[in-house]
Amino acid sequence: MLGVHPIDLLVVLAYLVAVVFIGHRASKAVATEEGFFLAGRKLGKFYQFFLMFGNATEPQGAVSTASLVFQRGVTGVWFAFQTVFMNPYFWFMNTWFRRVRLVTVADLFEDRLGSRGLSRFYALFQVGVACALLGFGNFTAYTIASSVAVKPEAKWTAADRAAIGGHAELARLETLARAGELSPELKPNLATLRDRRARGELHSFITVLPPLPFYLVFAGVIGTYIVLGGMAAAAVNEALQGVLIIVFSVLLIPTGLHAIGGWSELSHKVPRGMMNLFAGEGGSPLFIFAVLVSGLVQLHGLPHNMGIYGSAKNEFAARFGGVAGAYMKRFMIILWAFAGLIAIGLFGMGGLADPDAVWGVMSNQLLGPGLIGLMLAGVIAGTMSTLAAKALAMSSLFVRNVYRHARPEATQQQGIAVARWVVVAVLGLGILSALAVRDMETLIKIVLTINVPFGAAVILMFFWRRLTVPAVWCSVALSAFAILIAPLGASSVPAIAGRPALVQTAPDPTGRPVPIYFKEVVRLEPNNPSSTLEGRGRFNFECYALSWCGLDLMKLTPSGRETAQFLFDGFFPFLVLFIVSLLTRPPERARIDQFYGRMKTPVGATPELEAAAIAATLAEPQRFDHTKLLGAGSAWEFAKWDRVDTIGFAACCATSGAIVGIFVLVLRLAAG
Repeated sequence: MLGVHPIDLLVVLAYLVAVVFIGHRASKAVATEEGFFLAGRKLGKFYQFFLMFGNATEPQGAVSTASLVFQRGVTGVWFAFQTVFMNPYFWFMNTWFRRVRLVTVADLFEDRLGSRGLSRFYALFQVGVACALLGFGNFTAYTIASSVAVKPEAKWTAADRAAIGGHAELARLETLARAGELSPELKPNLATLRDRRARGELHSFITVLPPLPFYLVFAGVIGTYIVLGGMAAAAVNEALQGVLIIVFSVLLIPTGLHAIGGWSELSHKVPRGMMNLFAGEGGSPLFIFAVLVSGLVQLHGLPHNMGIYGSAKNEFAARFGGVAGAYMKRFMIILWAFAGLIAIGLFGMGGLADPDAVWGVMSNQLLGPGLIGLMLAGVIAGTMSTLAAKALAMSSLFVRNVYRHARPEATQQQGIAVARWVVVAVLGLGILSALAVRDMETLIKIVLTINVPFGAAVILMFFWRRLTVPAVWCSVALSAFAILIAPLGASSVPAIAGRPALVQTAPDPTGRPVPIYFKEVVRLEPNNPSSTLEGRGRFNFECYALSWCGLDLMKLTPSGRETAQFLFDGFFPFLVLFIVSLLTRPPERARIDQFYGRMKTPVGATPELEAAAIAATLAEPQRFDHTKLLGAGSAWEFAKWDRVDTIGFAACCATSGAIVGIFVLVLRLAAG
């Protein structure tokens, strides 16, 4: 049935029935907006662990990490693994989102800056962004499922055979080129096949699974249990989904090692340089730092932060549960990286026309009936857990920061009803977005940078009293143009996409020509070697802007240009925020005092203690000013650490170091 064994379909069906049942059970506890969006702020360490783990450990992370490692070697893992250095920071960040005692991140802009306009803009912007990110999740699940449900060779059409044959020939010529054995007469053939690959005309398999019905069923199940039970249903489902995520992350390792002949064969079938975590493309300390900075900044702007950490019953639950869940993901990333290395051993370098299909093709070849069902259930579970949190965050943003601005008199029941319809609408738009997705690597970069403008503003809202509303507006507008609008829209403008200076290429360390500005450069006339060239995919506007400042891009490697891009993305918004804030009128003192007083007030262990603590802070907002690190009169709100801060931070640093050390040790053992 659609190329999938009935046993596998039963496993997937059993999972889907289970999550809908959990949503039905949780619906009985939903009576207020806070109950729907934040589960009544009653979630302890256990559910916080699975909320963080399930939301962070999405299958697109597994698929993209394995794909990047397959293409680049183990250094491709740093797009995801750099987050191991963020965990000590999470020990503090999780507390801040709990202490503000708000429902949405958009509430921050109104509560801290007094700007309803920024609050509404953030809400509407994130709803639009979520549709793209939900499409990414849908696309990932479909990529894996479609590579399992493949068309038998006996049913291939002539076009199918041409696509498969072209892929096989490209893989053969790329192997000869890497070995320096490609004859001059074959070079035009290689260039033509590379052009066809860039156009998406080559395939390593043909699927029988149509995308639209898959997306409709997929989104329908997510919508059902979220509409019924809200955050409570999401939290309970995260526990089930977390187990399945671990299962799907583990399955390919023993089966893949068995297929290539055992652990010892990795050193023979995978080039040694591809198993060095700090060498090669993407392994330099500066590149890791650049991705880390960009990722850390954008992390603060994620709309689901308030839903996850704000639902914790106390600060320690938010801290310990969130950090532990994040560390569990780091171990999953290591497993995903080894899946990518095993794929190199199985298929060889360039052995798949579509590297994004690595995970699905491995699943199809290595797993039997029942195990494929578990894999699909794990993929669906992981994607659903992530999409559910995002859809719920979008509904809370729309209700709290758009609908209630227009209808402040609406009842709690009306608010919940609107929230449920928003979930349905966002999931529906996510389907349309998924149908337009083509390139996973570009999407990874978008995910790492799309919230950088708001993330920078949130960081300064937490720490700097001098931040102003005009500065945030300017930073968001300029950063959005530089990071999103220009990079994603340039290829749609013929004058830019066809400009000779922008379709230049430069050789990478292996001698292969790589575009400097665009993701891909193709011929306008595919069969004409001297045809005019055209840029496609993401345009590196960041490097283009830096070239006007004197940066010589021709002298940089592809990894160096990526490093420049991420450094620009991470620091540019702060530059705008600081300059404009210092040139504009300071914010209202009374509002700022109340905000930072609440931020320094620990969450009470009981509702009664919590109410008493907040009442005392409202009466005396400066009562915790003695804890400021730089003195009571400083504009910077960094606080002195207490015993829990110090011990937790030290433990997180030790754990992060140990995980990196274990990863390096295992890679060295694998390399022989």
